[in-house]
Amino acid sequence: MRPLSTYGVDVTEATRTADGTPGAEVDVAAEGARIAANVARVVQGKDDVVRLALVVLLAEGHLLIEDVPGVGKTTLAKALAASIDATVRRIQFTPDLLPSDVTGVAIYDQETREFEFKPGAIFANVVVADEINRASPKTQSALLECMEERQVTVDGVSYELARPFLVMATQNPLEMEGTYPLPEAQRDRFTARVSMGYPDRVAELAMLDDRATADPLVTLQPVADAADVRDLVAAVGQLHVAEAVRRYVVALVEASRRSPHLRLGASPRAGLQLLRAARASAALSGRDHVLPDDVQALATPVLAHRLLLTADAALGRRSAEQVVAELLAGVPVPRGR
Repeated sequence: MRPLSTYGVDVTEATRTADGTPGAEVDVAAEGARIAANVARVVQGKDDVVRLALVVLLAEGHLLIEDVPGVGKTTLAKALAASIDATVRRIQFTPDLLPSDVTGVAIYDQETREFEFKPGAIFANVVVADEINRASPKTQSALLECMEERQVTVDGVSYELARPFLVMATQNPLEMEGTYPLPEAQRDRFTARVSMGYPDRVAELAMLDDRATADPLVTLQPVADAADVRDLVAAVGQLHVAEAVRRYVVALVEASRRSPHLRLGASPRAGLQLLRAARASAALSGRDHVLPDDVQALATPVLAHRLLLTADAALGRRSAEQVVAELLAGVPVPRGR
């Protein structure tokens, strides 16, 4: 596998000691609060959404932002990207977008008489995939290897992607004109899905004042860099998770596979990403261990978009979020640390 540093992008891992722990003490809660406050300067009145985006970043996952047009999906993605001094690329997904536009292509060089790889837009620390469901399923599938294995394979040669690597995709609801549904394999690679929702009256009034003459995104300055994020990710990975909490995560995942309302339950990947997200949430709260409360708070955004309802459940207007709530109510919560 060829490292991405070949193409001028730093892929250096966080500095670690001999036992594999981060080389310096990292205050995840404080650093996370700085990034969240910076994003909140642009995305006002959506602290819970900003926090979830930060959780996904520190869990080394990917975020799917779904809602109607005009509520700030792209703004959230661009604000988080601007808050980190790292390489950022935006891909506007359109019906005529090709897979090679995303991953890159090998071009024959007449002078050297060799094929030279031209990296696509996916080669960045933060990739904003805008309106991902407006591209064809063929183009959407170009992200599968990138998101799961953090590499791109073109003409039999694999190229390593940068770390951190975060895909923040926005999509309009499927009822919108000119959209394609995301394949199940694609949805399962997103750690969490979030809906922006409309802002409250105070936030909307503030937005009208702040954006009367200028876009606050233009003046937003980064408060962290790629190395800082790698240190934060490494620190999150060291958080203690009790055996009871791990069993609780597995019990939730298994319960989804037995639910009479689902024809497709949560995958093993879903359980792994739920635990990673719970670790990140605990670290942002200033704790050195994960609580069942962390798992419960993230169960809906992490699991709901992966579940497929049965025909009867869909006819009964039952939602995946309701099924997750029933799973949480039915699975016993572990007591004690």
